[in-house]
Amino acid sequence: MAVTPEPLPRTNAVDFRAPPPSPVAPGRQSPFANDDVLSEYLQQSLKVPDLVLPDRVFPCQKSVQNPPRIDFGKLGSFESEMGFKICDLIAQVGCLELINHGISPDLMGLVLFLAGGIFQIPPEKKKTAARSPERRYGFEEIHGEEEIRDQSEEFLWCDETTMKSEMEGIWPFGFSNFSQEMKKLSRQMEEVGRRIMLFLEQHSLKKFSAENGLPEEQESAGKVWCIEKHGRKMGGDHSLRYDVIRMLIKGSEFSHALSLHLWSGTTDFHVYSKKGWVSFFPARNSIVVTIGDKLQGWSGGQYKHVIGRPVFKGENEKSNISMAFLYSPPKFTNSTKQDDDFTISITQQFILCVLITFVYRFLISIYHFFCIKVFK
Repeated sequence: MAVTPEPLPRTNAVDFRAPPPSPVAPGRQSPFANDDVLSEYLQQSLKVPDLVLPDRVFPCQKSVQNPPRIDFGKLGSFESEMGFKICDLIAQVGCLELINHGISPDLMGLVLFLAGGIFQIPPEKKKTAARSPERRYGFEEIHGEEEIRDQSEEFLWCDETTMKSEMEGIWPFGFSNFSQEMKKLSRQMEEVGRRIMLFLEQHSLKKFSAENGLPEEQESAGKVWCIEKHGRKMGGDHSLRYDVIRMLIKGSEFSHALSLHLWSGTTDFHVYSKKGWVSFFPARNSIVVTIGDKLQGWSGGQYKHVIGRPVFKGENEKSNISMAFLYSPPKFTNSTKQDDDFTISITQQFILCVLITFVYRFLISIYHFFCIKVFK
């Protein structure tokens, strides 16, 4: 006999209604005396900060603005008014271009040609001469993506005995000749830098002050060359921004007053600053001079520190060599403090008075002696 299962009890849907809402609490007065102050505080604290993104930090290109092109032979013959106008233009752009500077184009071309041989050294030998905290010369290691590392190479040259011995070990047939020509060029570039500094100081709004620099730092900074081999050109802003960041790091590492740029072939020249960057086409065999961080400090901010870089458009990567001479005048002193050099102390004045008295008495004695002898 089949057993019929008993039906389950029917559930009344009404029994499963949502619970009624909680009773609304009676309103009570806020414990704060001034609700407006609380509301303003909450609005300020909950506001999302205005973030400065990298795209906004990177400077934009300005309209084309050529720097003043100056004939080096006429540098000391400008009238005061014209000199001030030229210096004002230099302060706006951050650089100037020198023509007829007196340095032989053959010497410049020879040094640039010999500099290209540095980058022909095998990679395993370059590692032995890589830069480190202990040495301020050698090959600069390029970090980043592979295509960026292939873009360029850098070598920093300075006139030091230790560098000469190390480099002759890995480049025995070329480094001695290269250093010899570099020393010739360095002496002439130092004279160019000295004349420019003198011109800027004479025609600036106020006299320079060297309180922000140490003499030993200035002497060493004037003997550093940054040599770069420019590789294949990459398009887009990625490569440009990477170059600017790398130049900013290098510029802050080697403090200098002026940077004097040479390059091989024809190129555009870019000048980067916080306000933006400008591009111009320099004359062949000219020297482009950019303002360094030391000069910005000495001038009280009248001249702004900028970064200069030639940008090659040619396809011949091996001949795309540029060099920058980081110059600072040795033991630069403020011309306004020249009175201190001629100050005579009280002791010196007393000694001088005594000497004058003795000389006077001696002359009087001689005079009386000859007078007596004549009248006799």
